[in-house]
Amino acid sequence: MSEVILVTGGGRGIGAATARLAARRGYAVCVNYAQAAGPAEALVEEIRGHGGQAFAHRADVAREDEVEGLFDAIDREFGRLTALVNNAGLTGPISRLDEAEGEVLRNVVAVNVLGVLYCARAAVRRMSTRHGGRGGAIVNLSSGAASLGSPGEYVWYAATKGAVDSLTLGLAKEVGGAGIRVNAVAPGMIATEIHAAGGDAGRLERIGNAVPIGRPGTAEEVAEPILWLLSEEARYTTGTVLRVAGGR
Repeated sequence: MSEVILVTGGGRGIGAATARLAARRGYAVCVNYAQAAGPAEALVEEIRGHGGQAFAHRADVAREDEVEGLFDAIDREFGRLTALVNNAGLTGPISRLDEAEGEVLRNVVAVNVLGVLYCARAAVRRMSTRHGGRGGAIVNLSSGAASLGSPGEYVWYAATKGAVDSLTLGLAKEVGGAGIRVNAVAPGMIATEIHAAGGDAGRLERIGNAVPIGRPGTAEEVAEPILWLLSEEARYTTGTVLRVAGGR
C-alpha cells in the first residue's frame, strides 16, 4: 500500500521540492495550489513522467470548505492520507506593522494559521487510529522568523509562525497516542520566490551573506529534512521544531 502525501502550496519553492522528493521516495502525491495551476500541473506531469503517482488540486487552505474538498479528493484518488506537509504560506508586502494594511494581516493569518489548523484537523481525522486510520506524520512549515521577530519586515508573519510552533508542540502531545507524529521545520534564508512576492526581490543578496554558513539555502535543503521527519527513521521524533537556517 502506497504512502499518501499532501503538500499544500506544492507547486513552487519548498513545496515543489518536497513533492518531487516525496515522489522519488515512493509516495503518491497530491500537489495543492491556490492560484498557480500551471506550475502545479507541470510538476504533476514531471512526477508521472518518472513513473510516480500524483495529481494536482486547487484549494485555498484559508477556506474550511475548500480544505474539506481537497481531502475528499485525496480520499477518492489515493485513499487515506498518511503524510501531510503544511507548506502553504504568505508573508504579505514587507513593511512596518504600523504601515501594514488590515487586509494583508487578515490574509496572512488566514493562510498561515487557519490553513494549518484546517489541514491538520482533516489529516488527524484520517490518520488517527481513533478514527480507523493507520497513523501518519505531519510536518508544518514554520520559519526562523518565529524567533527572530522580523522587525521592519513582517512581524505579523513571524507571529503566525510562532503560532505554528505552538500548534506543533500541542498537537504532537494530543495525537501521539493515536499513531501520529507532528513536527515542524523552520527554514531561514531560502532561495525561493517568497522574497519577490513580498516586494523585496533583492533580499537574499542583501542579507544572505550574513548567514553563518555563508549563503542562502535551497528549497531542496529544506525538503530533505521534511522527508526525514516523515520517515520511519524519525519514528521517535515528535513535537520538534527543526531549524534549517544555516545557523541564523
